[in-house]
Amino acid sequence: MMGESEGTKFSLNVRMEKDGFPRGLDPAISKFFVQLPSVVKSRLSRLAKQDGKSLVRSVQRNWNKSFSYSEAELNEQLQAWRENPSWVDKPPLVKVTVPKGSLCNLNVEVDVGLPPDAVYNIVTDPDNRRVFKNIKEVISRKVLVDEGHRQVVDLDQAAIWKFLWWSGTISINVLVDQNRKDHSMKFKQTKTGFMKKFEGCWKVEPLFVDEAICYPFKPVTKEDYNACTRGKGRIGSKVSLQQILQPAIVPPPPISWYLRGITARTTEMLINDLLAETARIRGGYEAEKSKGEVLQVKPDKNVDLVANTRDIKERWILHRQNAKQSRRRLPTAK
Repeated sequence: MMGESEGTKFSLNVRMEKDGFPRGLDPAISKFFVQLPSVVKSRLSRLAKQDGKSLVRSVQRNWNKSFSYSEAELNEQLQAWRENPSWVDKPPLVKVTVPKGSLCNLNVEVDVGLPPDAVYNIVTDPDNRRVFKNIKEVISRKVLVDEGHRQVVDLDQAAIWKFLWWSGTISINVLVDQNRKDHSMKFKQTKTGFMKKFEGCWKVEPLFVDEAICYPFKPVTKEDYNACTRGKGRIGSKVSLQQILQPAIVPPPPISWYLRGITARTTEMLINDLLAETARIRGGYEAEKSKGEVLQVKPDKNVDLVANTRDIKERWILHRQNAKQSRRRLPTAK
């Protein structure tokens, strides 16, 4: 190119020695090249440590932000339920299958009238013994992994079972892997005893309760749902529970029938306890709403009810009531 042809051209011819360094270079420069790998390695090591600390701080900041956002989002969703707490619980759908060599597999589905985060808080609450009546006591609970949104817990508890006129308790030791990102909770038995295999998974997914407002548009994401309902649409939960139960020895009928009945009944009790807790929470919202409506409807003392009443009979009754009240307020003669 033209610029290159007009520039100054120079070249440096050097010969390489056996140690790999040019003879024509200054000894100080050669020494620099010898020390360069160790310097770079030390510098990179310090940078790696700093980057690691920065990464941890960044993850913590991101988790705090996401947690705050999740909490704020939950409060917004609960506000929609406060404004409209009406909901009718439907019985859970319980499906029992009997694979070969196993006692039974249970699949339960139920719609719940609260947002997924609220339902997930109930299911993963360490003190949920007050909600689930079939948990007699929590013997031990140890958090093995805590990543903020995800926890792995070693749980040992005593559970109550009931079927017809029989009842009893059974000790269960499970490893619980709960992840708030997808609202899942997987559990698996760690110590075998009467049960050879006991594992399953809770899953909580969003349910667009007021989806009819969006018709004919069908929202797919929360963003679409909030947009078409203008942030007033309630979000419920579609809860599913899958369980696999395999005793050490599968008993023959009719004992196996009774065991399946106990398992199905215990699981149904678990779901009904969950529905009862969510109904209790919504009941508090209904009480708040009713109280607010009463305060709004309650007339002020300065309002003339007689003048605002159109029915003649009601006006006459109000006239008589006001007259009686005014006579009672008059001071009695001494």
